[in-house]
Amino acid sequence: GYQGVFSADILPDTGMTGSEHNLHQEDLAQGRINFLKTGVLYADLLTTVSPTYAREIQGDEYGMGLQELLRQRKDSLYGILNGVDYNDWNPATDPLIPAQFSSKKLKGKAVCKQTLMQELGLSGGSKQPLIGIVSRLVGQKGFDLMEKALPDLMQQRNFSLAVLGNGEGRFERFFTALQNAYPKRVHFYTGYNNKLAHWIEAGSDMFLMPSLYEPCGLNQMYSLKYGTVPIVRDTGGLADSVEQVDPQAGTGTGIIFRDYNEAGLSWAINAALDLFANKKLLRRIQANGMAMDFSWERQGDMYVKLFRALGQS
Repeated sequence: GYQGVFSADILPDTGMTGSEHNLHQEDLAQGRINFLKTGVLYADLLTTVSPTYAREIQGDEYGMGLQELLRQRKDSLYGILNGVDYNDWNPATDPLIPAQFSSKKLKGKAVCKQTLMQELGLSGGSKQPLIGIVSRLVGQKGFDLMEKALPDLMQQRNFSLAVLGNGEGRFERFFTALQNAYPKRVHFYTGYNNKLAHWIEAGSDMFLMPSLYEPCGLNQMYSLKYGTVPIVRDTGGLADSVEQVDPQAGTGTGIIFRDYNEAGLSWAINAALDLFANKKLLRRIQANGMAMDFSWERQGDMYVKLFRALGQS
């Protein structure tokens, strides 16, 4: 985690001497300052960006050394899911995508997919499942699992990948090699392109986010609004915003796997590809996702209630 840990030598630059009550003296004795730890110790209220992540950081796996302190402050710790600005991320009004669409008029999504695949040089047309990825290419986002699982899956199943992002050289090299091996099925754009990010959300059939941990995540919520089925791991905000598909009941909004390993990711991608083949169920799941509301109006109300309660305490 990113905790704001610095050498105590920076104290003069902060205007503090180190004797303040709101600096953690144990850290100072070891010659460092941990700003997050100090905040956790002395803040009246602690918030993080999803309910599941608020629980996870109290455990040894995700606490990053602060778990004991967070457990001590659990009564002041709240998780509120981030919101989405639907002025920017709404397929019915998005000016960046090739065709606008809604849950009741999905034809525009097919146009978006066709245009995206043509633009990226991907073959297969509408019958080819297309999985999108827009992410920083770092281990936390599950790219070590993709390294292991995708080569075999590309041989075993017929699907395409549209990947947008940059990060660790290891993962950039992996997707470059995968693109070279499957030039008509994989497109890797190195860097960030806002228009292409919108195109991938609108034109993909599924969106892959197999994160090791994810405090909240936003792309899975964008994907739901765009009728793009998220494939996610059961962690943090992903667990709070995506509901597992039940084929028999026709409920759910995405594919979720629990175990962080190659087998778990392979199962999830295979399940998503099987869902794509069942067009009637796919349309139902898309409609479920597009009906979800993660607007800031809803999430903001939760913050207002929390802060008002604090002011009255």
